[in-house]
Amino acid sequence: MSKPKTGIVCAQECFNHRTRTRAECGCDAPFNLYPPPKNEESLRLWLKALNLKKPPKRPYVCSFHFVNTRPTEDHPIPEKWLGYEVPITTPRRRVRRLADTEADQAVPQSESPTHKDADTQWEVQALMDHTYILGQKKNHVCDRETQCGGEEPLAHAILKNDTSCVLYTGLSLSAFFDHVKYLEQFYKANFKMHVMDQILMTMMKLKLNLLQGDLAERFAVSHGLVSRILSYWIDTMEEHMRIYIPWLPRETIRSTMPQCFREKFPNTTCIIDCTETTLQKPHNLDSRGESYSHYYSSNTIKYLVAIAPCGLVMFISPAYGGRCSDKFITQESGFLEYLRPGDEVMADRGFTIRDLLFERKINLVLPAFTHKGGQLSDEDVTATRRIANVRIHVERVIRRLKVFKIISQTVPINLAHKWTKSSESVQPL
Repeated sequence: MSKPKTGIVCAQECFNHRTRTRAECGCDAPFNLYPPPKNEESLRLWLKALNLKKPPKRPYVCSFHFVNTRPTEDHPIPEKWLGYEVPITTPRRRVRRLADTEADQAVPQSESPTHKDADTQWEVQALMDHTYILGQKKNHVCDRETQCGGEEPLAHAILKNDTSCVLYTGLSLSAFFDHVKYLEQFYKANFKMHVMDQILMTMMKLKLNLLQGDLAERFAVSHGLVSRILSYWIDTMEEHMRIYIPWLPRETIRSTMPQCFREKFPNTTCIIDCTETTLQKPHNLDSRGESYSHYYSSNTIKYLVAIAPCGLVMFISPAYGGRCSDKFITQESGFLEYLRPGDEVMADRGFTIRDLLFERKINLVLPAFTHKGGQLSDEDVTATRRIANVRIHVERVIRRLKVFKIISQTVPINLAHKWTKSSESVQPL
């Protein structure tokens, strides 16, 4: 069948020769797209039939939505599979002339269309390749950007400007779209939801720690789908965004060092600190005991953060139970593997790791301790103040991390395993 002049082919890949495009094999498209009419009244009826909340400027419609597979004088607008119940209307009786009857009898039986009107279930193979029909309700209308796309992503309505985007995702609008563009190349799932909306939902969970029921209502999906999407994208982000937590070379650390470090601590490689996040109380008694923090008097998860003097995050460890000491986390997290002889680590008093660093020929800078209730000397007080003056940078970075409420509020117990899994988040440069 020749391609209609008004039809716009909507598929580039050949349905008969999957490994080639139609330009290579010369096959026709199994379906076509037709533009809306230019007549104002016809256009009004066209949009009314589509029944879209936010119709595009030029709502192209696929040939499968037309009675005669294309707009005709008798059926100029789409009437099939529009996503809502169309009231049955009894057509007018047409007087059949003798010439029409003879013409009908002359048409061979094999040329009659092979479809059933009961549920409008087509039997032609081309329909089976029309992806939005398989396993779904027949409620989609085609547009030009996708083979059979529905409405535009809900993200466009939610993220109206930079202010709303920072509120919901912690990113500017341009950064969010770059984030989506980077992640969508790794998308291998088949959730019945736009990829941009899936990533937005995940970012809203991380930024605002919304309940899954709240996200389900906002995006009009089931609780189960929300749970699967969050689990999938958190794992995907963890796997493919490790490159954004690099361990800087020593030369880069020196060249980007702020003046406050150059004057007093020019050999500093990194500043480390541990922080804790409240955890929903586990039902298992062993897990409850391992995650109990005496400092916070509640169940927590604890993780190590290391930053460069310039403020760049270079290492984030997996989460451990709040009961673990700073020394244990430092030793078990793999942090020591990134240090080289001659490096200098700045930490707080709780990091009693001098013996671990000494054997690696690494210097440790700590505030002074008081011994047996005695007072610090003037030199120790001065040194402690200088250390506190620059060590405050790591606390500021942690505070910025906790802008994402998933780590500043109580972590749901069903997401705890996402924190404690082994991570190779640092990529040496």
